[in-house]
Amino acid sequence: METEAARRVVAGCRSDVVPPVAPTPRLDARTRALLEGPIARTLLRLAAPNVLVMFVQASVGLVETYFVARLGTDALAGVALVFPVLMLMQMMSAGAMGGGISSAIARALGAGRRSDADALVLHALAIAVGFGLAFTLAALGGGRWLYGAMGGRGASLAAAVAYSNVVFAAAVLVWIFNSLASVIRGTGNMAVPAAVTCVGAAALIPLSPCLIFGWGPFPRLGVAGGAVAVVAYYLAGSIALGAYLWSGRSVVRLSFHEVEFRWPLFGDILRVGAVAALITVQTNLTIAVATGLVGRFGPAAIAGYGTGSRLEYLLVPLVFGLGGPLVAMVGTNIGAGQRERALRTAWIGAGIAAGLTELIGLGAAAFPRAWLTLFDTDPAMLDAGARYLHAVGPFYGLFGLGMALYFASQGAGRLLWPLLANLTRLVIGAGGGWLALRGGGDLSSVFLALSVALAAFGLMNGGAVAGGAWFGPIGWPLMRAPRVARELVE
Repeated sequence: METEAARRVVAGCRSDVVPPVAPTPRLDARTRALLEGPIARTLLRLAAPNVLVMFVQASVGLVETYFVARLGTDALAGVALVFPVLMLMQMMSAGAMGGGISSAIARALGAGRRSDADALVLHALAIAVGFGLAFTLAALGGGRWLYGAMGGRGASLAAAVAYSNVVFAAAVLVWIFNSLASVIRGTGNMAVPAAVTCVGAAALIPLSPCLIFGWGPFPRLGVAGGAVAVVAYYLAGSIALGAYLWSGRSVVRLSFHEVEFRWPLFGDILRVGAVAALITVQTNLTIAVATGLVGRFGPAAIAGYGTGSRLEYLLVPLVFGLGGPLVAMVGTNIGAGQRERALRTAWIGAGIAAGLTELIGLGAAAFPRAWLTLFDTDPAMLDAGARYLHAVGPFYGLFGLGMALYFASQGAGRLLWPLLANLTRLVIGAGGGWLALRGGGDLSSVFLALSVALAAFGLMNGGAVAGGAWFGPIGWPLMRAPRVARELVE
C-alpha cells in the first residue's frame, strides 16, 4: 500500500516541479554598455570627458607655473622641487588608490553586487582620509629636508617650503576629491567628474594670479598664493562630488547609515590600490632622484628639467583619460566573467595611448623650445630642458603603451608585472644616471638613462600582458589582430 510519505516523495519528484532559479542580477544601463557595447566606440566615448578633465587639471598647473615664473627663476625652481612630491600625491590618490577604488566598484557592479558597490563608497572615503593625513604629517615634518636633498638652496628652498606647507596642509581634500571622482568613474560615468573639474578650473585660473600678485582686493601671497588657490579648488570640488553621490542620482550612493566597515571591502580596494601606490612611489622616486642628480648643475638646470618633465606629466593625464575607462571596462568585464573581452579592451586602449603619446614625444623632441619658452627664457634653463626632450621625447610612445596597460591591469587586479616594470625603470633611470655622473658624464648622460628607463617600462608591461600575465598564455595581440581591427572600425 502506498503510504502518505511515499506519495509526498513521488509528488516532489514530478517533472513539472521546477526548482527555484537564482535571480539574474539586474544591471543598470551604464554597466550593460561596458559589458556589451562596441569596445572602441565605448572606450572613446567614455575617454572624451575624462581626457578633457585631465587636461584641464594639467592646464591649471601650467597656468600656475606660468604666473609663478613671473616671480623669478628661484620661485620657478622652488615649485619644481615640490612638483614631484605633489604629483606623487596626485598620482597615488587619483591613479593608484583611485584605480583600486574604480576597479573594486566596477567588479562589484559587473558581478551584480550592488549593495557592496554602495558600501565601497564609504570605505574609499576612509582610506582617503587616512592617506591624506599621512601626507600632511610627512610633508610638514620632512619637506625642508627633502627639498634641500633634491638640490634646493637659499631662495629656491624657501619658495619650495612656502608652497609645500600650504598645499600639503590640505592634503586630505586632494585625496577626498580624487577618491570621490574615482568612485563615479568606476560606474562608467566620466561626465560628472569632468563637469566639476572644468567649473572649478574656470574659477581657479583667475584666482591663482590674484593671490600670487595681490590683484584687486586679494592679498599678495607670492608663491604661496598659487597653493591657496589650489586648496580652494579641491575644497569646492569635494563638496560638489559628495553632493552628487549623496543625492542618489549616481549608480552608487554615498550613505553613512546602515553601513558597517568590512575588511573584505577594504581588501577589494587595497589589493589593487596598495600595489599601484607602490608603483607610483617608484615613479616619483625616479623623478625625485633624477631631480637631485640634475640639481648638481644648479637652479637653472633644475628649472629646465622640471619644465621639460612637466610635458611627461602631461602624458599621464592624457593616458589616464583612457585609463579611467579602461579600469571601468576591464574591471566590469572581469566581474562578469568576460575575460576575452576584457583583454581585447586592454589592447585597443593601449594602441590608442601609444599612438597619441608618440606623436607628442616626437613633436617635443623636434621643437623643444616651443614648449620651454612658455615658462622662461633663461639660456641655461632652455639648454637643460631641450637636452631632456631631445633624449626622452622619442620614447614617449612606449611610456604611453606601458601606462595604458598598467591601468588595464588595475581593472584586472593583476599588478605584479607593472610593479616589476616600474622597479626596472627606477633602477635604470636613477642608477644609470648616478653611474653616468660618477663616470664624468653630463646632463645628457642622465637624460639618456631616463629614456632607456621609459622604454624598458613600456616593453615589459606590453610583453607581460601579451605573454598571458592575466589569465595564462592567451594574450598575444597578433593572435587576435583581425578581431581588434574590427573593433576599431565599429
